[in-house]
Amino acid sequence: MSSPRWLSGERFRKLWQFLAVTVFALLVALGTERMGWLQNYENIYYDYWHQFAGVRKESQYAAVVAVDDETLLLYRDDPLAFWAPHFAKAMQTLNDVGTKSVGLDFIYAVSAEAWLHKLNLPDSDISRTYDAPFREQLAQGKVILIAQLVENALGEPDVMGPPQEHILMLPNLDFDTGIANLYPDDDKLVRSFLPVVRPEENFPGVGFALQLVLRGTGGDSRARSWKFGNTVYTSQFDRRKIGYVGPPGSILTVSMSKLLKPDALSDPEVQKLKGRVVIISPADIGTSDRHFTPYSRSIFGSTTEPMLGGEVHANAIETILSDQYPRPMSLWVMWPTLLLELIASVIIFQRLHPMKGLAFGLLLSSLVLLAAYTLFQRDVLLAVGPFHLALATAYLTTLALRLTGEERERAHLKSMFGQYVSDVVVDKLISEGQRPNLGGEKLEVSVLFSDIRNFTTISEKLDAEEVVEMLNAYFGLTCEPILEQGGMVNKFIGDAVMAVFGSPVPYADHARRALLAAQGMAREAEKFKLWMEQRFPDRGLPPFGIGIGVHSGMAVMGDIGSIKRREFTAIGDTVNAASRLEGATKEMKCVILASEAAIKAGGEGIPLGRSDEIEVKGKAIKIKVFEVLFD
Repeated sequence: MSSPRWLSGERFRKLWQFLAVTVFALLVALGTERMGWLQNYENIYYDYWHQFAGVRKESQYAAVVAVDDETLLLYRDDPLAFWAPHFAKAMQTLNDVGTKSVGLDFIYAVSAEAWLHKLNLPDSDISRTYDAPFREQLAQGKVILIAQLVENALGEPDVMGPPQEHILMLPNLDFDTGIANLYPDDDKLVRSFLPVVRPEENFPGVGFALQLVLRGTGGDSRARSWKFGNTVYTSQFDRRKIGYVGPPGSILTVSMSKLLKPDALSDPEVQKLKGRVVIISPADIGTSDRHFTPYSRSIFGSTTEPMLGGEVHANAIETILSDQYPRPMSLWVMWPTLLLELIASVIIFQRLHPMKGLAFGLLLSSLVLLAAYTLFQRDVLLAVGPFHLALATAYLTTLALRLTGEERERAHLKSMFGQYVSDVVVDKLISEGQRPNLGGEKLEVSVLFSDIRNFTTISEKLDAEEVVEMLNAYFGLTCEPILEQGGMVNKFIGDAVMAVFGSPVPYADHARRALLAAQGMAREAEKFKLWMEQRFPDRGLPPFGIGIGVHSGMAVMGDIGSIKRREFTAIGDTVNAASRLEGATKEMKCVILASEAAIKAGGEGIPLGRSDEIEVKGKAIKIKVFEVLFD
């Protein structure tokens, strides 16, 4: 039982190549993505999306009270270690304006009282009551102090927290502190935060941002999980993307100096803090609490502005309360989409020229970037790395297979037919996967014969070198129409040309192609007549002209010859008839003569002149012939 046509020969090979390339590219993309090797690539575009988007939304839940240069100048004579009364006054203003909770992004290793005692100064009521307003604010339970995870001398993690005097004033003791560490990625950019920094039972390891949110919403920091919107945060070590609202300065920021004024509550800027979670954070020009974010990556020569640590925490608070942050696209959507992209691209890569395939791949890669940016604006993260890697793998693999497979086949076909047919014909043989049967097969073809009128007379009046020059120039012109119509220049016999249409590529319209080629040759011969007159003037040459015969019918096509020399050619009555028609052009005094079979097979639109019947050797009856006209 024979195999279906689509499973045979070239089609079968192309099908398996398609499947192999698709599966290989998919596995490369999947494996590389799973190994995390594309993360740096993803980070680059993730940062670019932020910069292209600019301000993504308005901050609604968090704000920063900045201890800026203006505030420092206001109390320039007070060391920052003794600012507890100022912080207390600012906290009272925040409490009066109606904030949800307050975080102090400053850490003191020792209280003012303990520090003064360390100097062995005599006790006084002032030293004991200096920071009493601050302690009162802590006791109200709305303030969260920060702690830091550090490494001790042994390289072990340790906690650097507020002084014990302050811890004792907090209603929940250590559980009213939040760990403020920010952990950047390998490229030093902060893209995520840790809701829980140290997930240990009975240890206050909740992050600063989540702790402030829990205090503002009445949550329990000792719980095992917390839900905000559709997102569940657990007490496990789990990085979460920060949904930045915009570049540095996008979070509502108010100078602390405004909170310390007597009429602070009448200030519209201060009133904007109502209902928000507020972080009191250093913001002076000399602070080192600045971090690089996705908005800091240099692009097109732009500056790399870092973001204040307090603003990073505020963005994390916005992320939790708004429940808006970039979420990875579902794998159930991403991988089928990638597979569809691969299927389409591999099909295109197999069909297009490598340069056009490359252009298509670049276009498709750009469309992936456009889709990724559009989805990012909707807080959906499309990983561009697997798509780009899959495209590149598919293209390069297809190109490699083409170079190692098709190009070998092309070279083989070129060696067989390259001097007889055009590159278009060779490409068609490769693309369709149909190879001529070199052992011989009977096919319906159209055969064209052409020779030069009065060639004997011309050759006698020219030198041998001039004859060769003339023939090379003539064949160079008149063979082009044959090649353009997909014909095979089968052989040169002296001044004669034999061409076959319909093999090696079995064009269904081979007769029409042969007739059009004959018209083209006749027109080229008219041009060559002028060339002869200019090249060999005053040589007494007869006017240059040619005769062309075209016949359609069955012929045997095969690789014919001796062991040492073979050629792919046509034999049979059709060849003899075409040769006879070419000779009859002299008798009928015309340029092109075609048989009735060729005219009928050629279809309408071929201009005809006279008709007649001629005898052909090997034929019992005469065949009808027509003069074919040309412009």
